[in-house]
Amino acid sequence: MVLISVVRDYINKMLQDISGMKVLILDSQTVSVVSVVYSQSELLQKEVFLVELVDAVSKSSESMYHLKAVCFLRPTSENIQLLRRQLANPRFGEYHLFFSNILKETQIHILADSDEQDVVQQVVEFYGDFVAIDPYHFTLNMPSNHIYMIPAVVDPPSLQHFCDRVVDGIAALFLALKQRPVIRYQRTSDVAKRIAQEASKLMYQQESGLFDFRRMEVSPLLLVIDRRDDPLTPLLNQWTYQAMVHELIGIQDNKVDLKSIAKSSKDQQEVVLSSEQDSFYKANMYENFGDIGMNIKKLVDDFQQIAKSNQNIQTIEDMAKFVDNYPEYRKMHGNVSKHVTLVTEMSKIVEERKLMLVSQTEQELACNGGQVAAFEAVTNLLNNESISDIDRLRLVMLYALRYEKESPVQLMQLFNKLASRSAKYKTGLVQFLLKQAGVDKRTGDLYGNRDLLNIARNMARGLKGVENVYTQHQPLLVQTMESIIKGRLRDVDYPFVGNHFQQGRPQEVIIFIVGGTTYEESRAVALQNATTSGIRFILGGSVVLNSRRFLKDLEEGQRISRSSAPMI
Repeated sequence: MVLISVVRDYINKMLQDISGMKVLILDSQTVSVVSVVYSQSELLQKEVFLVELVDAVSKSSESMYHLKAVCFLRPTSENIQLLRRQLANPRFGEYHLFFSNILKETQIHILADSDEQDVVQQVVEFYGDFVAIDPYHFTLNMPSNHIYMIPAVVDPPSLQHFCDRVVDGIAALFLALKQRPVIRYQRTSDVAKRIAQEASKLMYQQESGLFDFRRMEVSPLLLVIDRRDDPLTPLLNQWTYQAMVHELIGIQDNKVDLKSIAKSSKDQQEVVLSSEQDSFYKANMYENFGDIGMNIKKLVDDFQQIAKSNQNIQTIEDMAKFVDNYPEYRKMHGNVSKHVTLVTEMSKIVEERKLMLVSQTEQELACNGGQVAAFEAVTNLLNNESISDIDRLRLVMLYALRYEKESPVQLMQLFNKLASRSAKYKTGLVQFLLKQAGVDKRTGDLYGNRDLLNIARNMARGLKGVENVYTQHQPLLVQTMESIIKGRLRDVDYPFVGNHFQQGRPQEVIIFIVGGTTYEESRAVALQNATTSGIRFILGGSVVLNSRRFLKDLEEGQRISRSSAPMI
């Protein structure tokens, strides 16, 4: 609950202390912040009768003096200018200004000078500058996520903007949690180092007074790492419910767009997947696909029993009871319909793309050695007419990441085969991935074959066997969390920023992945928190990736790198 409850508390404070009819004014990013933790019906209960975007409000001239404007905005220069214009000619009777991060003194002066009609009642900082999609998982929803792949010299302003946004999000998180961490970063990543140093400068120098919270026995840890250290996880097909929905259909701010699905009813064209609002989803979001089918059958059976009992209305008392229970009945009907639609659609995609066949080879590439068998398996799938272009590309990428040093000749054969079989394949994309995230660039032991402890662990797993061939893979993040718990995270690989060091094991660890998180990693964090006492992990990233988004970022990074390459 930690992240969700923090943001909900902010919104509760915003809305409940202002009586009367209200309009909630948001920007394109705070819309996401609010929508993942607060439903429309809850907003109505707080007398919010209108929700508008700040740029749309500024374009309209219609006066609504009976409404009080509650603005929740990021403190960007654009938003300050939009507010300035609004305050010069106010549409609403009162303005209550809440900002999701630290306001600059100059911005406060601009707002004060603009409020000539004295409509601003309060200006408050509420630190909700991140999207709390799960209790231990947040994202910054950054549109230009590929920027972290571009060398600093290519586009310095874009990289600085990217780093500034990440630092803002991290700062807001720690202000919301009322903590100041010690900071470590991945040594091999320039962008992780830059973000870590700038976050440290903000917390310990520029805004040290704001972050001067009560000292904890052991300071929390912020670890900034780079997606390119584990390019494997976002390339794999997923077989647990939440991760699978995102991989095959897509989740944005806990919503799933089903408009393209022919059989989806009008009220099911966009559905919400929230562990806070849906008990079935909460219980099953980390379950395997096979188990989900059985659990949905039980959900349908339970609903049919309730529906049958509602058909036996014979007395006035029966009717009154049905009316009382009708909202709950409607909610259950919507839930059943939503999950049946999602699982049906995913089953169809799995069959059409032969994903069980593809995924078996993916998991072998990710978890088990054997270059000859891997080459044969990938070659066979490239020749299979039923395999989609995106799956062929991912298979070659997974093979390349694993065997780039062992089999350059076979790798070139797969590149040629891929180019001839897949019309949409962008030449050199696999090579760009290796340049970005190949073995020479990575810090962690991605395949568990460098470190004796990891080799022994993999052997033990192999001897025990795995419960499900499709979910053998564990993200590199699992190793990282284990190293932190055991105090084995090497200083040489993950240096501290400045003169700050950690004595003892931290009780709170925030891991931020520059370049994006995955729902497989979010699941690993939730399971770790459920089994380890005395230490709590929170995961954050610039976006939430699935394979399509990761490949899109790679393509965009490759395009910019090519266009900026010097002419020979």
